[in-house]
Amino acid sequence: MRLLRALRARRIAAAAAYGGGGITAVGGLTIGLVLVEARLAKKMIRATPSTPPPVADGVFGPDTGAPLSFVMLGDSTAAGLGVHEPDETPGALLAAGLSAIAGRPVKLTNVALSGARSSMLPEQVDRALAASPDVAVIMIGANDVTARIAAAESVGHLAAAVERLRAAGCEVVVGTCPDLGSVKPLWQPLRWIAQNASRRLAAAQTIVVVERGGRSVSLGDLLGREFAADPREMFSADRYHPSARGYAAAAMAVLPSMAAALDLEPDFDVLPDPRRRTGVLPVYLAAAEAADEPGTEVAGTRVAGTDQGPRGRWATLLRRRGVPEAAPTTPGAV
Repeated sequence: MRLLRALRARRIAAAAAYGGGGITAVGGLTIGLVLVEARLAKKMIRATPSTPPPVADGVFGPDTGAPLSFVMLGDSTAAGLGVHEPDETPGALLAAGLSAIAGRPVKLTNVALSGARSSMLPEQVDRALAASPDVAVIMIGANDVTARIAAAESVGHLAAAVERLRAAGCEVVVGTCPDLGSVKPLWQPLRWIAQNASRRLAAAQTIVVVERGGRSVSLGDLLGREFAADPREMFSADRYHPSARGYAAAAMAVLPSMAAALDLEPDFDVLPDPRRRTGVLPVYLAAAEAADEPGTEVAGTRVAGTDQGPRGRWATLLRRRGVPEAAPTTPGAV
């Protein structure tokens, strides 16, 4: 299954590079049962109105020293929809954490928009570049899956965004598409379809991000056990977006990668994985493994002095201390 996902992700990434249409997020499974379940899920999710995400833009940390410029791009998850206080948003959590690691102020500019798809990234990048960013975090993809946007089209927009930010000297960390199979209002077979579509897109996102000099962090069902045991605490009132605790978990997974990208020395250790004999793989294989292992960072690396191997770009997988253990990956487990 993982090898098949890796090959599909590589095909999607190649299609994005050459302008191909790729495959849609949920393929051709538009049978009546799935459509009925999708409508019911949307009705349940929207039953509880959500207020706009709180605005957290500003300077975090000490008053002295030149601030690092940090921009947040993406969809409602990046914007922090589902919480009520600015300091509960992922942008604020990451800015405060980065400031503590760097020992200097961090200026946050959040250009993420609720409902955004990957096709909206060009406009967000325009606004982000106006802030002369040192580091950017992108969280995008869930709305592409629910709208059944072709995966190649989605990752093509993401690849272009990473290229533009990197060309401006900005480090880029991408939190890949979350596992929509963990959303409580979904039933089988829609849950299984959503899970597979999410992981397929996440793997393809990782490939294009790493190939363009960025880093990816798989979010997946990052708190699978916790969400299953206590969904009222981990999800917000709409049962779709994370709560403050859910956003804190995502920030804890992304923060070490931000610090590493900026050559800082955070107090995070790499977790050994006895199941993996090596942390270096061709990027398409690393991407598929990361999609199944929430909290895994994938970044480009060199082997024997070169960044390219016989099967493409070399990449390394890392899991940081403090990242919650993932739930079992059986479809419908949460």
